[in-house]
Amino acid sequence: MKYIDEYRDEAVATGLSEKIKIYSKRPVRLMEICGTHTMSIFRHGIRSLLPETIELVSGPGCPVCVTAMEDIDRSVKLARVPGMITATFGDMVRVPGTNSSLQAERAGGADVRMVYSTFDAVKIAKDHPDREVVFLGIGFETTAPTVAAAIKKAHQENLRNFSVLSAHKLLPPAMEALLSTGDLGIHGFICPGHVTTIIGTSAYELIASRYGIPCVVTGFEPVDILQAILMLVEQIESRQSRVEIQYTRGVSPQGNPGALRMMREVFQVCDSPWRGLGPIAGSGLAIRERFSTHDAKTRFDLKVPPATEPPGCRCADILRGVAKPPECKLFRKTCTPSHPVGPCMVSSEGTCAAYFKYHLL
Repeated sequence: MKYIDEYRDEAVATGLSEKIKIYSKRPVRLMEICGTHTMSIFRHGIRSLLPETIELVSGPGCPVCVTAMEDIDRSVKLARVPGMITATFGDMVRVPGTNSSLQAERAGGADVRMVYSTFDAVKIAKDHPDREVVFLGIGFETTAPTVAAAIKKAHQENLRNFSVLSAHKLLPPAMEALLSTGDLGIHGFICPGHVTTIIGTSAYELIASRYGIPCVVTGFEPVDILQAILMLVEQIESRQSRVEIQYTRGVSPQGNPGALRMMREVFQVCDSPWRGLGPIAGSGLAIRERFSTHDAKTRFDLKVPPATEPPGCRCADILRGVAKPPECKLFRKTCTPSHPVGPCMVSSEGTCAAYFKYHLL
């Protein structure tokens, strides 16, 4: 299959692996900041193809995982409103909040529905004009334009019973927040292909210039990732820090202007809390006042008590790249995919779920 088989070619992957071993002269830590990359690295055994000098670290690239627990608690509070229909993507249903989850609320009788698209939630609102429908909007720049389009459509059709609880996140500010701590020792970023398809590469230029950290945008197949690692190693060894695109078949420097316009029309940048990273300035998206009819934060009482992490859970450290799942005392013991304690074990893009699935200790 075009664009699949050639990027899973064993001979090409082996050749890239050998080149990486030749070029890699000193220890480096590379962080992938995309949950899809995390799963692909594990699925294809990328680590086994790398020299000991290269360490791959997973960052805050799982949108479910970085959603603040307070936002989970707010969604639970909404689900308890009589007559409410709460809609969200599948993984979010199982993420534990402080005292409950959407899955637990559904088991208790709440009308919680999993959807594949925000427009599915819009249709639910059309089909039930006498009930309120709230969609839990999570995700990075990849999903935000589609949510914005759904909000705009609901606004145009005067669909007043549809609203969104926006917990969207912007990835570049989180990258800068990680580097500003100065304790991670990151030498290069494997940047997300699908996010960059929307935002383009300019957002990473500041990372490369201010912090001297090379960034390579890559796809999700094994050859993609190995080629990106080689490109990073070449930059690091030559003491350069540029933004490069490996994923040229999907990403352009300018991104997707139409999607960006849609996102900016409906949302405005705001400060936002991240699980594991705390509040990050300019890292979230709030619904503009023009569309406040569809903003759950202005339409409903969403005050919740301050949330605390479950005792012993190290999801916060794992999302920051300062700990790995086996270093958490709950991993594989009280925290498993069937009984997750933290979101990193829930999500299909979570680092803990990847370690568990591929039996890494």
